[in-house]
Amino acid sequence: MIFWQHILEKLQDNQKVYVLTVIENFGSSPGRKGFKMLVAQDGFIFGSIGGGVMEFSLVEETKQLLKEGIDNIFIKKQIHKGNIKDGSGMICSGEQTVAFHCLDSHHISTVQGILTGIQNGEKGTLSLTPDSFYFSYKFIENQFEYKINSNNDWFFNEHVGYKETLYIVGGGHVGVAVSELFVKLGFFVVVFDNRENLNTLKNNHSAHQKQVVDYADISNYILEGSSSYVAIMTNKYTDDKLALSKLIGRNYTFIGVLGSKAKLETMWNVMLKEGFTQEELDRIYAPIGLSIKSESPEEIAISIAAQIIKIKNTNN
Repeated sequence: MIFWQHILEKLQDNQKVYVLTVIENFGSSPGRKGFKMLVAQDGFIFGSIGGGVMEFSLVEETKQLLKEGIDNIFIKKQIHKGNIKDGSGMICSGEQTVAFHCLDSHHISTVQGILTGIQNGEKGTLSLTPDSFYFSYKFIENQFEYKINSNNDWFFNEHVGYKETLYIVGGGHVGVAVSELFVKLGFFVVVFDNRENLNTLKNNHSAHQKQVVDYADISNYILEGSSSYVAIMTNKYTDDKLALSKLIGRNYTFIGVLGSKAKLETMWNVMLKEGFTQEELDRIYAPIGLSIKSESPEEIAISIAAQIIKIKNTNN
């Protein structure tokens, strides 16, 4: 978000800004798809497209374009194999293609839209083409979609905003620790509890959204889809069971329940008698988190994060 804030400040200052975006990479290229850098008219730079002599060279080239008043859109391939055609001067192997877009005051509304979407936890798409740089609230399932047919025939779409949302059911001490960690990991974090005036919920300053709800209606507040992750950690067994019973069988990438093996075994037996199937229960991650002998809320948060990261990155 800081990247876009810097761009907005420069545009509002009536400066032109080049945005350099890695739109394709292969092998051991230091720049990966989506890496970005801004070069402003006053010489300010921010971000990275891979570093090293390659980045320095492209930044100097961009500064010269701004100095000469050139505002073209173009792409440039960099091959990291030494002194060859399109070579970057780096020897790390691999290659990357960088798109150059010059923004001016006419793009202020576009950048403001990106910032608003990120702040509100909305999902959108940044679309780059040889003719345009624009943002929409269209949702793409993958982080990137792109195709390069030639220097004048290409497109690059990038998911902007929080791709994954973690819904925490239970606003206690563990919920606070989990919120803090997952915000740092780039998740949009929503916390629910059914208790009014709960101190730990009020003092949870990390979560993007907090809400007091009736757990009987919890399914109304959690969006289904591959970007949704659910961690149930209420303050008592009956609430855990109630929340799970309303969410089980719905389409989420992850549902986990915090608790001891003994508590969960009791819950499973009761739910089987109530008509839930073993197949449904087997899809639940319980006890939630990797087994690392975690005890404190912070250690439990790390175990949950490790488990969810593994699932998220395996699915990707």
